[in-house]
Amino acid sequence: MSILVLAEHHNGQLAGATAHVVAAAKAIGGDIDILVAGENVAAIAEAAAQLDGVAKVRVADHAAYAHLLAEPTAALIAELAGDYGHVLAAASTTGKNVLPRVAALKDVAQISEIIAVDAPDTFKRPIYAGNAIATVQSEDALKVITVRSTGFDAVAEVETGSGGSAPVEAVDFVADNAQSSFVKETLAQSDRPELGAAKVVISGGRGMGSGENFQLLEGIADKLGAAIGASRAAVDAGFVPNDMQVGQTGKIVAPELYIAVGISGAIQHLAGMKDSKVIVAINKDEEAPIFQVADYGLVADLFEALPELEQKL
Repeated sequence: MSILVLAEHHNGQLAGATAHVVAAAKAIGGDIDILVAGENVAAIAEAAAQLDGVAKVRVADHAAYAHLLAEPTAALIAELAGDYGHVLAAASTTGKNVLPRVAALKDVAQISEIIAVDAPDTFKRPIYAGNAIATVQSEDALKVITVRSTGFDAVAEVETGSGGSAPVEAVDFVADNAQSSFVKETLAQSDRPELGAAKVVISGGRGMGSGENFQLLEGIADKLGAAIGASRAAVDAGFVPNDMQVGQTGKIVAPELYIAVGISGAIQHLAGMKDSKVIVAINKDEEAPIFQVADYGLVADLFEALPELEQKL
């Protein structure tokens, strides 16, 4: 039984989420191939070949696959899918864009956001904002699966020069794409780590009061090398842009340290961060639900606590 993993990449770099998806593939068991689709992706293919457990890397290097548009990428995967029992991708914007289309093209059900593998045909996935875990069994010949990367520890890289890297082979199929075209992308530029990959995240909620007050988090974030997030309430209030949102309808994060400031802890927010290793909450309401999941809770006015915390750091 073989497994195909769609590699995710940004700005010429293999995305860290791919190593988590390979870990999920190893839990399923079987030969693991990685598909690297894009334009000028030789360096990305080499990086993918270094991941532990990968049998081979298949490279579709063509302008048709630039920007990993859903239509041509899904057509490519559908073309290759006959060789595989499983197709996996990260439950990221890219994975959620491409894999449902693959499932539709192959007329199978998609299994979304798995967090554990019970058997090659049986998986666990969260429902009801993570309040219940569903065990899902699929009888489809091809299983199309997105993986919640926080559910699996990333596989290691094979050391260069140890002869352990996987062979790389070219895929000749070029998808015909008349349905969509790439227009532009507008990226938020930041010197801080990307929210989904950061080891430390500090998030502000409605209790921050205004967008200007988010500056109180910046000094702490700089000292901790942290990414800055926000709750949906803070985003809906217009304090910060929505790419900072952590939660069920935002980004799912599981850093080593998560600091929640002025966040009450609505269930939708908890769904996005409760797998963090250590959770610290600062809130003046001692009844706030966030304290039920926090490892360390500080009942205090954040406008006094944050400057003091920054000073101590």
